[in-house]
Amino acid sequence: MVDVSQHTLVPEHEIVEDDSEIDSVLSEYEIRRSDLPKIKRTDPALPDEAATGDVIRIVRDSRTTDQAVVYRLVID
Repeated sequence: MVDVSQHTLVPEHEIVEDDSEIDSVLSEYEIRRSDLPKIKRTDPALPDEAATGDVIRIVRDSRTTDQAVVYRLVID
């Protein structure tokens, strides 16, 4: 079986452990945690230890900014 999360085209997905980072992002955009874009728990790119309610940081390569960081809320 192929591990999709290790494919070169799949950006880095990591669980945000630091609550201050999450609070900073939420206050910057004036949103609540539930307003973050969603990602399903069954998404093969997620780390195995990701649980419903976790916030995931996704770091993508970008032509204009070198790296683009986005956040997603894990749902069932």
